[in-house]
Amino acid sequence: MLPAFDVQTRRENSCTVIRVKGELDMSVAPRLRAAIDRVLAEPGRPCLVMDLTEVPFCDSVGLGIMVNTLTRVRDSRGRLVLALAPGMIAHLLTITNLDRHFETYGSVEEAFGAFDAAA
Repeated sequence: MLPAFDVQTRRENSCTVIRVKGELDMSVAPRLRAAIDRVLAEPGRPCLVMDLTEVPFCDSVGLGIMVNTLTRVRDSRGRLVLALAPGMIAHLLTITNLDRHFETYGSVEEAFGAFDAAA
C-alpha cells in the first residue's frame, strides 16, 4: 500500500518549504494548490522550496501545478527551487523539456545552499 498523501509547510530563514509526500495526482491536487496559495498570498517576493523528494508519481495535473507555481513566483519576482530525488518527476521534467525552466537540486539542503550562494 502506498503512503498517504501529505503536504506540510514550514518557514526556514526567509524561505518557505512545501514538503510533499505521496503520489501527486488529480485527487490530491487541491490540497497542494491550497498550500501553495497560502504561501503565495504572503506579502513580499516569494522564496519557495518545493520538496518533492518523497513523491514517487506525478500526473499531468501535478505537473500543471508546478508550472503554474513557477509562473506565479516569477511574476512576483521571487524564486522557486525544486528538491527532487532521481526518478519519475526528474524524468517527467526532462521529457517535457521543463527541466530547462525549473531550478532543481537533489535535496532541500542543496536548494538552500543555492540560495546562500546567490545571496
